[in-house]
Amino acid sequence: MNKLLFFCLLFAISITINAQSKKTKDQNAIKEMCGCFEVTFNFAETFNYSKDSTYKPSKTKVDKGLEWAGLVEDDNNKISIQHLLQVGNPAEPMIIKHWRQDWLFENTDFYMFNGDNNWTFEQKDKKEVKGQWTQKVYQVDDSPRYEGSGTWVHVDGKNYWENTTTAPLPRREYTKRSDYNITLRTNRHEITDAGWVHDQDNSKVVRKTGKEDFVLAKEKGYNTYVKVDDSRCKAAADWWKSNADKWQLVRNKWNEVYGRSKNLSLEKKVDNKALYKHLFSDEIVEEKEINPIIESFVKK
Repeated sequence: MNKLLFFCLLFAISITINAQSKKTKDQNAIKEMCGCFEVTFNFAETFNYSKDSTYKPSKTKVDKGLEWAGLVEDDNNKISIQHLLQVGNPAEPMIIKHWRQDWLFENTDFYMFNGDNNWTFEQKDKKEVKGQWTQKVYQVDDSPRYEGSGTWVHVDGKNYWENTTTAPLPRREYTKRSDYNITLRTNRHEITDAGWVHDQDNSKVVRKTGKEDFVLAKEKGYNTYVKVDDSRCKAAADWWKSNADKWQLVRNKWNEVYGRSKNLSLEKKVDNKALYKHLFSDEIVEEKEINPIIESFVKK
């Protein structure tokens, strides 16, 4: 073996090792978001650009809660985390199934929110997402919410991921506001010594066919997740163990829907009930019951 070939081989090995090390750091950072957390949710509207003199900004919202984030799936290219809220009397808490986040390495398939319960299917080139992780965020009933791709950054003692993407109105807004129909979210997830922070810079966007998007207002979100002993979330962890099989069936059906790789439009209600109200029923537990319910919300 000549020297040039030898050094080329060493260089290739070095690149491979560094890439594996970077990916391991990414995976470890993502899994730092698992566990029991005291959460503080902070949202404030900062600026508005309305041409209506009677415009009223959203009220500042501060809320707190105890949240369990359990590891559902841990594969080389996918990490799935289910969030559960634990509320009420600590002696007999109520468990509420909350959002789910899936992290996919070098994912190329996306469902991008386009307003009015519509998601546009898009495929990116592999070169666009090289080394990146997609965060896919789901509603409480595992229907789509928003997703976007970005690179985890590990520098100067900081570990964070950032992306800007379109999303539906947040739950705190959609029953109160009808003057905008898309949230353009800049999400930053940063791991800290205390836990992690979800830092958001959001735009409230009016999107109409044939017109340019109009930014109605800006919003700042700053949600802190302070890690506490897992024993405080035992009730939530136990609830998930008892209900995990049902929600695996729900995810299986949604995966089949997403696997159709085409634009997706969902009904807001069927039989005068939102999807989560159907699926949250304790009487709905079997695949033969779950699949037709989800399918009934998928517009043909």
